[in-house]
Amino acid sequence: MSGHGKVVIAVARQWIGTPYVHQASSKGAGTDCLGLLRGVWRDVLGNEPEQAPAYSMDWSEPQGEERLWNAAMRHFLKKPLDTEASGDVLLFRMRSGGVAKHLGIAANVGVSGSFVHAYSGHGVVESPLSAPWRRRIVARFQFPKEIN
Repeated sequence: MSGHGKVVIAVARQWIGTPYVHQASSKGAGTDCLGLLRGVWRDVLGNEPEQAPAYSMDWSEPQGEERLWNAAMRHFLKKPLDTEASGDVLLFRMRSGGVAKHLGIAANVGVSGSFVHAYSGHGVVESPLSAPWRRRIVARFQFPKEIN
């Protein structure tokens, strides 16, 4: 694991136990999956690169727009799906034909893989990266080492 990946996952794990609150990004008080990534970004890199617009729970699904994916492409470094590392940002498509609308951060990799994410009804947890979750991954990114 790279030193940078260790820092990212260590910071993400500090959010575990934060309640799920749609559109929030406050460690200990409330967050959603995007808010978790925003908070980790702030702790690791400083100011967020752009203001997150208001968004609905359906993440632009009716319009079929990949808003979350496009934002990830603007700010994170794209990686091949088959090169996993701790600290990677994982983008999930929750149902076939839907837009990608869930994010997590890879913690452990390999057969005992896990990821940290904010999950509706559960808050921020570290979950096993089981086969059903792995099948939903559509993109993998890494945090930049610095802001350009």
